[in-house]
Amino acid sequence: MERANETLVREFVFLGFSSLARMQLLLFVVFLLLYMFTLGTNAIIISTIVLDRALHNPMYFFLAVLSCSETCYTFVIVPKMLVDLLAQKKTISFLGCAIQMFTFLFLGCSHSFLLAAMGYDRYTAICNPLQYTVLMGHGMCVGLVAAACACGFIVAQIITSLIFHLPFHSSNQLHHFFCDISPVLKLASHHSLFNQLVIFMLGVFVLVIPLLLIMISYIHIISAILKISTSAGRYKTFSTCASHLIVVTVHYGCASFIYLRPKSNYSSSQDILISVSYTILTPLFNPMIYSLRNKEFKSAIRRVVRQASYPVN
Repeated sequence: MERANETLVREFVFLGFSSLARMQLLLFVVFLLLYMFTLGTNAIIISTIVLDRALHNPMYFFLAVLSCSETCYTFVIVPKMLVDLLAQKKTISFLGCAIQMFTFLFLGCSHSFLLAAMGYDRYTAICNPLQYTVLMGHGMCVGLVAAACACGFIVAQIITSLIFHLPFHSSNQLHHFFCDISPVLKLASHHSLFNQLVIFMLGVFVLVIPLLLIMISYIHIISAILKISTSAGRYKTFSTCASHLIVVTVHYGCASFIYLRPKSNYSSSQDILISVSYTILTPLFNPMIYSLRNKEFKSAIRRVVRQASYPVN
């Protein structure tokens, strides 16, 4: 009888920026400008890679997929967040929350495996340069991306199903600005240790396994670089990996802080700050890290601009 009288949660209320009520308009303007710049930067990267034949190689294929993934990733979270910053009632339906979590997890998990694929690409280019074009053919690249997406889809499906099959009868106030795992799980009326263990193990699978693969790739890469006789040659070879290493450090650092901590260390304010960094700032910096440090890419942008300005009749 007690359970029958409880009301099912039909929507969630976001409280992520409720403590910054007077700054929400300013946050809206800042986040909107950053978001528009992110979309523009990623659009430039994708169109340049598609239009310039000199960039039709595995490294830039993966970069185009990464930029596309990050554009979709931000689209799942940022527009709703911007609307909520101006709205009095910051709500999302139960189904909408489930869809947002699934899509966000699918893209985020795929991102981890995609970074591992990019690490393998750099390993092949440096350690097996003579066989690079054979080992990293178009079919192999597409297969690695498809495998990354398949892993992301399976993990997202399992976690979302586990969480949204739980009973939600009590509070609907979500201390976050989107439907992330821990804030939603805290609102469930009850959840078993088994659910927590499965979610944690899937987090380990998504974060630790790709990171181990990347580390193995870089052990071989560093070993190969140390065999190069000149310091200029070593620097030139390692510079092709520097951008990837920076992105890997930022991605796995933020994600591990959020998803691999003991539950006792959970802090809503810390998580909101970290979440802002990987939903708004990281997708902004990643394309810039890859493109602005790359002379070949900057030359390609100039060629594309010239072709657009003076098309060949």
